[in-house]
Amino acid sequence: MGVEYDGADFYGWQVQKDGRSVQACLEQAVSLVADESVRVHCAGRTDTGVHATAQVAHFDTRAHRPEHNWILGINSALPRDAAVTWALQVSGEFHARFSAVERAYSYLILCDRARTALYRERVCWRPGSLDGERMDRAAQALVGTHDFSAFRAAGCQAKSPIRTVHSLRVQQRGPWLRIDVRANAFLQHMVRNLAGVLMAVGAGEAELDWPAQVLATRDRTRGGMTAPAAGLYLVDIHYPPPHRLPPGVPVRLGPWASGDSVGPHTKLV
Repeated sequence: MGVEYDGADFYGWQVQKDGRSVQACLEQAVSLVADESVRVHCAGRTDTGVHATAQVAHFDTRAHRPEHNWILGINSALPRDAAVTWALQVSGEFHARFSAVERAYSYLILCDRARTALYRERVCWRPGSLDGERMDRAAQALVGTHDFSAFRAAGCQAKSPIRTVHSLRVQQRGPWLRIDVRANAFLQHMVRNLAGVLMAVGAGEAELDWPAQVLATRDRTRGGMTAPAAGLYLVDIHYPPPHRLPPGVPVRLGPWASGDSVGPHTKLV
């Protein structure tokens, strides 16, 4: 199933001892519709405050329901800040996490002198201006297969820091900026740390080659600020054949309210 959620009031995807999680809400709703206890697995575990337009999750059940009934039933039992957008029956070999070969995130930034009220939990607000073209140029040094130790959280539990970034682009439309990044997988806080480094370059606080220098150190303490969670969206999960799932959903906010491509060749505006 495809899942979207506003992460502002969730303590991330994963079930927590104390704190509301997306996984717990989904498992409660799915179990109610299935009339049995169900465990829900996702493609990418998001952190506290992070949003999703196209999370993919799967569950195993003995219950038989028409696909549309799964959607209606689960949504009727979910809180207003989470929703199932589609549901499909898949083969037993499918796994939302382990079958995925690529994930994509978008990070939204709004530069304005005054803080925003309407977008307060939806974007990263900055009171100063940023140079999106400069950020895009600096970002290209991070594309490829690298050791991203300098961009992972101290508590990251991934066995290896090696990740392959397929594309990393920055768009700017007036005071709005969007960072789009696709990779085979991500480390904890990796996108937010990338965004923090690129914002320093865009603000003129760091040179164009600083992201490459940070990457080479493999030292998180050299990487500057971790950007706020509010601006981060999980927007696409890609699976190889024979798995055929609906495409990702771009962030529809600000100048991108009508939606546009989240593909690897996004052009600067």
